[in-house]
This record gives sequence, structure tokens and C-alpha cells, in this order.
Amino acid sequence: MKSLLRALPYLLIALLLCVPAIAQDESVRPGINKPYENADLQGKIKQFEGENRDIARNRDAIVKACNLKPGLDVADVGAGTGLFTRLFAPKVGPKGKVYAVDITKKFLDHVEKTCKEKELDNVVIVHCTDQSTELPDASVDLAFNCDTYHHFEYPFKTLASIHRALRPDGQLILIDFEKDESVNPKWVIAHIRADKKTVIEEVTAAGFKLIEEVDLMKTQFVLRFEKK
Repeated sequence: MKSLLRALPYLLIALLLCVPAIAQDESVRPGINKPYENADLQGKIKQFEGENRDIARNRDAIVKACNLKPGLDVADVGAGTGLFTRLFAPKVGPKGKVYAVDITKKFLDHVEKTCKEKELDNVVIVHCTDQSTELPDASVDLAFNCDTYHHFEYPFKTLASIHRALRPDGQLILIDFEKDESVNPKWVIAHIRADKKTVIEEVTAAGFKLIEEVDLMKTQFVLRFEKK
């Protein structure tokens, strides 16, 4: 009986973490990823990796903020055309892994091809679904999500899969656009579902603790969370 009472708080926490994922049965952004089913690969490489994109211009500072070390296992969730996957792989070295996670097979094929060309043998390709990253449990030390949180159709279910994939004290770095017309154009504001406050609320409800906001860009926020 005493052991049951001691375990009760942990059981309640686990139940609370499951509630958002269970409750979310409908997509919050139906069809937002449909255009990527037959994406123009070369056009997307130019869009995602071109110097006119804040993320691409600040890629070195972003990688530095990730505090990568040899031997770490990292998930690039929403890897796209692989800009950060290819930057992360040398940082974690041969004893570490980088999981390139994306919903678009064409992007993943490109990431796999370019990593082989660069002899990056520590990259693992993961074709995710709209509800799960499909990462193994307790497989990564850091999950990195850049400019794709607003593409999560089932954010609580996807966050739950990230939570499961992280090891104890694992971290999540989340970057997304500021929903603020003073720094972003109206089309970006219309495209973004949640502002920074809402993102923080959703991620913390999924079992994470916000530990830092990194000041890098005006157009995007950079948040560091820790798995609770």
C-alpha cells in the first residue's frame, strides 16, 4: 500500500501528460502539408537554404546554440532539405547520430543522397507521419525543430512522440516565426497558427519545461525546453 501511495504522484503526472494527446482527434491545420507531397525539390532547396532566409543566414549561430558535442544523438524534426542535418552530423561525430525526420519522402531521399556524397555516415533517415516522429523511445539527447511547428497537424501527439524519444533530461530546441506584423509580413502571420505564448503553453502541457529563450533573430523565436 505504501509503495502504491509513493507511486501515485508519478502515475498522475503520466496521466496528465497523456490527456492532450488523447484529446486531439482532429487536425489543427488540415491539408497544410499536402503541397509537399509533390514538392519542387530544387525550388524548396533554394527557399529553405538560400541566404534570403533568416534561418539560413544565422545557421552557424543556431548550431552553436544547440551545444552539440561528440557522441550526442540528435533528431532534426522537420529536416526538410537537410540544411541542419548536414551541419549537425560532423558536430556529433561518428559516435553520435543525427535522425533526419520528415513527412516528405522526396526531401528525405535528397538528404540521404547529399549525406552519402559528403560521407556523413551517422545520419539515419526517418519518414514520419502527421501524428508521430516515428523515433524510437529514449533514442535522442536533443530534438531540434526549426520553422515547422506550425506544420504540425496534431501538435500534442507529435510532441508526445518527441517526449518519448528523448532520454531523461533531454532537450527540445524549437524555432518558429513570430506572429507579429511588426517583424513579419501579413502572409507569414496568416500562415502561422500559434504565437510564441501559445507554443510555450502547448509544449509545456506536453511535459516540457522552458529553460531558455535564445535571442538570435527578430523574425523567429528560439526556445529551449527540457524534458520533465
